[in-house]
Amino acid sequence: PADIHDSSQARVRSAPAPVTDVAKLCVCDLLVAQCDTNCCCDPDCSADDFSLFTTCSVPVVTGDSQLCSQKAAVYSLDVEANPPERIFKLIDRVNPSIFCIHATNYKEALYLKSPEIPTPENFDQLLDKFGGATFSAEPDSWNLDTDTPNPPDANETSRYEYGVPVQTEDAFLRLPSPVVSSWCSDANPAGFLVNQATKCIRSVSVEKCDSIQALSMLFYINSSILAVPKSSQMVNITVQSIAVQSLNGMRTLLNSSDVLRLPMVLDELCINAVLGVSYHITHTDTGEIIEAAAAFVLGAISKEALSVEQSFEISFTQENAQPVPLSGNPGYVVGLPVRAGFRPQGYPSPAAFLSNKHSQLTILQSTSTQDCLAAQGARAPVLFGYNMISGCKLRITAAMKCQPLAQTLLDVLKGQNFPEYVASFGNSQAQDVLDWVPITQLHISEQMICNTLQSSCQIPVSLGIEVKWTKYGSLVNPQARIVNVTATVTTTTLKQLPSGRERIIPITSSVVFTDISSPAEPGYKAWPTINIKLPFDFFYPFV
Repeated sequence: PADIHDSSQARVRSAPAPVTDVAKLCVCDLLVAQCDTNCCCDPDCSADDFSLFTTCSVPVVTGDSQLCSQKAAVYSLDVEANPPERIFKLIDRVNPSIFCIHATNYKEALYLKSPEIPTPENFDQLLDKFGGATFSAEPDSWNLDTDTPNPPDANETSRYEYGVPVQTEDAFLRLPSPVVSSWCSDANPAGFLVNQATKCIRSVSVEKCDSIQALSMLFYINSSILAVPKSSQMVNITVQSIAVQSLNGMRTLLNSSDVLRLPMVLDELCINAVLGVSYHITHTDTGEIIEAAAAFVLGAISKEALSVEQSFEISFTQENAQPVPLSGNPGYVVGLPVRAGFRPQGYPSPAAFLSNKHSQLTILQSTSTQDCLAAQGARAPVLFGYNMISGCKLRITAAMKCQPLAQTLLDVLKGQNFPEYVASFGNSQAQDVLDWVPITQLHISEQMICNTLQSSCQIPVSLGIEVKWTKYGSLVNPQARIVNVTATVTTTTLKQLPSGRERIIPITSSVVFTDISSPAEPGYKAWPTINIKLPFDFFYPFV
């Protein structure tokens, strides 16, 4: 029996043959029984046709991009051959995402299956099958050797994983939600790291409101949460805040949340009834829950009300994790900071090690004293769409050393950790490598006439940042996207001062935003135009 069980499990885990043959897919094959120009995967094209191609319009053909591993058909042209030839390769591609499909072995999901229509005869049966918190969509053929007992500790885990129900000492953390209709069902478990927000309707009776569990605060905090699944370590749910809502909708935050307010009948009203609960779970990076809090909204229910709407919400926050503010979703919003960071050595993408605690691109901040040495460390965020200029004055004496002075000025202009990347969108995530634009750094030297080159010194005097952006997406709602950032440091040759002499040099920092999607100005090379006359109603109903 053990051998049969192992072989059955192996059949379940084994990945089936791919459903789609990418070598036979061709999205650019549009003409029937004819060769499409530059379509390298067109089976109607011959070697003579390929010799006339200039490029492959579709160089790579893949199947489902959500698969962890898949075949990819790669097409290219060997232009050095005489005549040019098409090159075809079938390679294996690995999906870098940690959330991918290992095997599409549920064949019923590959086809549209007509759902069973509820009728008075089968309604109870469908409700029992699909009305619970979870239900299985797996075919019966997957349940192999269910009578064979699992080995000890087969389902044991020392940490929570994404989507796993948050366990409590009696069952799981409830997050009421509508199931078949809008009525509340308390059988919906809260999944770990799954932020949810639900609303549902609860049937109430004012005369019995003190005995309805779902209207009491205790119903939502009386069960302790397991720190990790199947463990004895408990985490109590504390009351974070209590807000009282009046019949007209006005809310008042109570000063103290230590005292539980239980529902009771007063003057034909049910007061202290739970109208909303917001859970906030704090966890470690290893998947252990260390803190749980609940914020309540209590209210009054009139005698005439037969039902009440309740709202529920749950959110998860990692311990010691600082939230990164966004500057748009997705495109940048004018006036919000430009997000920036740098890639630490050994990291594949720009990570959370950013230029400052606010993850922003910054420039020198002007001070009232205008002293550069005193202004070191004072930074101002670069706001998208705002051209900015700031500066200070440097008093140079003969006693100053060249190299320490040059490094100090560079720190004043660029800051301690000048970023290497800028987020192309306002909501770019650190793990999305293609959403980060590298900063091009240039150095320009201004030559000054000096009597003695040996006694001269190169010091930075200005930093100019140019941000090029374009309108991305729909013309109806274009999104601002940064496509290029250049930081230019200008240095000048400073002559050694005689003893007892001083000199004041201005140090400047500036930011310029350039919209490269705008039409070219006169004097610049413009896009080609076509002189045609459009119909008078071409833009109807717009003018």
